[in-house]
Amino acid sequence: MTKPSILTVDDVPQVSAAVARDLRSRYGPSSESCGRRRALKHWKSNYLGFPKGLSGSDLTQRAMAQVSRFGAEVVLANDVVGFESRGQVRAVLFGSRDIEARALIIATGVSYRRLEAEGLETLSGRGVYYGANASEAGQCEGDDVYVVGAANSAGQAALNLARFAKRVVLVVRSGTLEATMSSYLIQRITSSPTIEVRYRSEVRAVRGDGHLKFLEITDRDTGLTEEVASSWLFIFIGASPRTSWLGDDVVRDSRGFVVTGHDLLNAGHPQRWPLTRAPFALETSVPGVFAAGDVQLDSMKRVASAVGEGAMSVYLVHRYLGTI
Repeated sequence: MTKPSILTVDDVPQVSAAVARDLRSRYGPSSESCGRRRALKHWKSNYLGFPKGLSGSDLTQRAMAQVSRFGAEVVLANDVVGFESRGQVRAVLFGSRDIEARALIIATGVSYRRLEAEGLETLSGRGVYYGANASEAGQCEGDDVYVVGAANSAGQAALNLARFAKRVVLVVRSGTLEATMSSYLIQRITSSPTIEVRYRSEVRAVRGDGHLKFLEITDRDTGLTEEVASSWLFIFIGASPRTSWLGDDVVRDSRGFVVTGHDLLNAGHPQRWPLTRAPFALETSVPGVFAAGDVQLDSMKRVASAVGEGAMSVYLVHRYLGTI
């Protein structure tokens, strides 16, 4: 079988739509559903070209349709377990088999960080959720709902849940939202009669018999803990990249985010760039391997930027292929 020009390991098909447009590619995400994090974000109000917004699931389905139309071969439900350089060929390992290509784009996204609170693991999926989708929001109708987080994803979830819930309480560790959330979201949240923001607070424990029933919320200034009744807790406290499969050759920071471009030459990172030319933007410490989207160090964590980087990576792959 002829090696594809480019292999995209991707959990964000919006990136692959841009990739597949210019190069016939093979697209192989992990076993998590395609674009899962994007689909979980129920409604996008500020995505270019959709003045009334669109749902995350709709955006993901549109992107997958584009991937197919542009002729990419889609390999689904495969766990990527490793990466190897074989001369000028890059190989992604799937356990029992592997796929080789002349270039590789990593767009594996990130996974939700886990909240450290007593009882969470037992009740995960039973009233405690990382992320929120449309079906879960509809089930909260008439209930009190708690959301942990202070970034845009938490704000978007609070607004979505407020369409159904009797009351939404946003639990925030800091004393402000301005440093972590977009102003348009803050304005909508503070003006909503059904959303309450509890600053300088954190969830310390959850309890329930088979399903969430109570939360313990501690005031970080006074140390006082209050028990509140609720059957719904949604957690948005950041994310971790899925990059352990890359091994030691691809330089990452202490949290696992992939270092790319000129950042590879900074003294704060291992100096592993092997060529005399400078690395291309988005190129990793392994020539011909690029990273796009949330998986990159200091990425914007926005759909629009991920799409742009997907398109940019195609241009950079062309430049790389011209050097070999």
